[in-house]
Amino acid sequence: MARKCAITGKGPMVGNNVSHANNKTKRRFLPNLRTVRVTLEDGTTQKIRIAASTLRTMKKND
Repeated sequence: MARKCAITGKGPMVGNNVSHANNKTKRRFLPNLRTVRVTLEDGTTQKIRIAASTLRTMKKND
């Protein structure tokens, strides 16, 4: 199962951990995914994984 938003396609990003000594090691920034039930046009429900920021935008636009 991919760590990707089903609507926006937002996925993991790559960056660095930076210590006080300015040592840099790779790290991953994972999206804040939530499992949400969505009602489709034919009346059935389906579970999808969307980012929390996408969920906030969808609630704002309702």
